[in-house]
Parts: sequence; C-alpha cells; structure tokens
Amino acid sequence: MARVRQFFNREELEDPEGELKRLLEEKNLPIKKGSRIAITCGSRGIDGYVPLLKTIVAFVKEKGGIPFLVPSMGSHGGATARGQELVLEKYGITEETIGAPVVSNMEVNQIGTTRQGLGVYIDKNACEADGIILFNRVKPHTSFRGRYESGLVKMLAIGLAKQKGAEATHFLRYENMAENIIAVASVALEQLNVICGVSTIENGYGRLAKVHVSRKEEIMADEPDYLQDAWNKMARLALNEIDVLIVGEIGKEISGTGMDTNIVGRFHTNAAGGGPRTIKLGVLNITEKSEGNANGMGLADFIPRHMYEQIDFGSTYVNTLTSTEPNSSRLPMVVENDRAVFQACVKLCGKIKKEEIRMVIIPDTKHLEEIYMSGAAIDAACRPIRVESGFMEVPFDRDGNLKLFEGSDDSAV
Repeated sequence: MARVRQFFNREELEDPEGELKRLLEEKNLPIKKGSRIAITCGSRGIDGYVPLLKTIVAFVKEKGGIPFLVPSMGSHGGATARGQELVLEKYGITEETIGAPVVSNMEVNQIGTTRQGLGVYIDKNACEADGIILFNRVKPHTSFRGRYESGLVKMLAIGLAKQKGAEATHFLRYENMAENIIAVASVALEQLNVICGVSTIENGYGRLAKVHVSRKEEIMADEPDYLQDAWNKMARLALNEIDVLIVGEIGKEISGTGMDTNIVGRFHTNAAGGGPRTIKLGVLNITEKSEGNANGMGLADFIPRHMYEQIDFGSTYVNTLTSTEPNSSRLPMVVENDRAVFQACVKLCGKIKKEEIRMVIIPDTKHLEEIYMSGAAIDAACRPIRVESGFMEVPFDRDGNLKLFEGSDDSAV
C-alpha cells in the first residue's frame, strides 16, 4: 500500500464569523427586545460549530433578545434529554462556551397535520419561544434523494421534531422522505415564528466554504441551490470500483449512517444510490463521540471483535427504529482483529491475483485527503491523485490491529 493524496474543492471562508455577522445584520431580522429566541443545534460535526453558534448568540443579544440552544437531533443521544445535551458537550457546546443555556427536553407539541395525514411535531421549548433560528449544514443525504436533503428543511421536519416527530416522518419510509420533509417543514414554517435559517456548506476537506442566512420566506427557495453547491464541493474517492475498502472508524458526528454512503457506495435504502461499486467493506472502530452508537455497521461485511465490544446496542437500536431501516444496524461478521478483517475482505473480493486487488484504506468518510491505495487501485484512479510514499506492507500491532492513522511518520496520515 502507498500513501496517496486526493484533491478536492478548496474554497474556504477567511472570516466565517465576520461573514455570518454581516449577513445577519443585512437581513434586518425581526428580533424584539426581551424576546426568547431558540437556536437549533444538531448532532453533526459542523466545521466552526462553536464560533458560529457564539456569533448567532451574540447577534441575538445585541438585538435585545434572550437566546437559548435547543438540541435538534431527532432520536440521537439515546432519545433522552440528557443524552442530547451530552452530544452537544462533545462538540464543546455548553452555556459556558456559547453564552446561552442549553434547554434540552424530549417533549413536543403537535402544531399541525400534513395533507397526507402526517402529524407535525416540534420541540416544546422551541414552540414556546418567541422566535426560532435554524442552524444546520447543507449536504447530500446518505439515505434519500430530493430537492431538499440534509439542511434546514430536514432540521425542521426531523431534528427539531425530536424522537416522536422523527418517527412520524420516517414511518412512511425513505422512499417517501423527500416528499414528507417538504410537507412537514411547510406546515412548520406556516405555524412557527422562524426568524431565519443559517446554512453552512463545507468544501472537500470538511472546511467551511460558505455560510448563508435566509429569512423565513426565503428558506424553501434558497436551499436547493445550496444543496447543489454542496454536491459540487463534496469529496469523493478516486475510483469507480473498489475490491476492498477499509474504513478506520464510523460515528454519528461523521454521518447519520456512521459513514457517508455516498463515499463508500453502499446504501441501506432503495431511495439513494451512487458512489463507487464496493465489493467488500470492512470497518474497524467507532468514534469516541459516537458513544457506542454503531449505526451504519450494517453496511460493512466484517468488523473486529474490539469494535463489537464497544457497541451500545440500546442507543444504536433506538436510532435505527426511529429511522425505520434495520439494515444500517445489522451485525456484520465479527472476526478476531483488524488483520482478520483485511484477510476476510481479500479472501472474498473475487480476485485470484493479489496484485490485481484494488484496495483502499481511509480513516473515515469525512477525511479523504490522505488515504492508502494498492498499486492496482492507483492504476485505476479516475480522478487526480498524487502518490506520496513508496509501497509498504499494511502495518499491524502485536494484537493484529491497524497502526495507520495514529502518528505523524510515514506510516500514518
């Protein structure tokens, strides 16, 4: 395997907080003195999460408002109020760091019903606020396709709807998700005093490329353009077909499905597709921030025993039951260690000659700049890459676990 550098869109904001403050001021938002303003906080690892939140909070205070933060993540965090607070704490989001209290509650109010008969539920604290500011990253979804995928519309329909609302919207399955989130969000926008939405778009390196502010009446019109921009900037693997793909770790802060299905080319629903054709997929670990939630492991063929022992099945299954797609949390074959994952993938990838195996090793699906590729994979690359090291054996420690991605020498990203 050789260390390889991939190249993606590099657009990056020089002063994200300054740009956000300028846009908020420019929109002349209706925040009255003494009004309580709820600001949504999701469970994804957004670049610049803390400083951007602080900027929104400071803006609300400057206008005389009283801001507070509302965990807006459906059933994540084990579908408990404290669990969702802990998710935010993992990102450094607390009253002390942001300057506004985190008001966490799983209670919801039903504020309406869609034409299809779907109940529309919103966090009780957000409903009781004088205004709501939506804040989320816009990106392609891992489970469905539509004009609106991950972004403000989905935040309204699912994130801010807590477990009850998320279950209701997921109930009709992902094949209907694109239609359902529009219907639910439309009712929510009619019934709630949404002041504005703050959208971010990241470049191919996971860095903040754009920040947008949309007034309430602009959200539905603006977001499809932001989604297309996110598609254009998204990182990808440089192959159309991969015989063996090894993913170092999965986690909820990386993707709702633990790993981005658009990157690995495996999907747990029929409502999405794309990415490379991956013959065999191994996953080696769960991130610390995911706290044992192994949603997405069902896309893998093999995992090592040490990963299996970290799984919090309760948290994983609550998440999966809410999303209605059990494929994402099915248990792959559990083998002794990382080396055994590699061996099993190689054995079953369908190649007789090992030198013909197109193998790729990545730390996770969010960090794809420096990865490892076999000679056959390098030869098959369909996008620009640069080989940055000689070929070497895959390094394992005494316990048979992968040593890549741990340090700063030539054997690590």
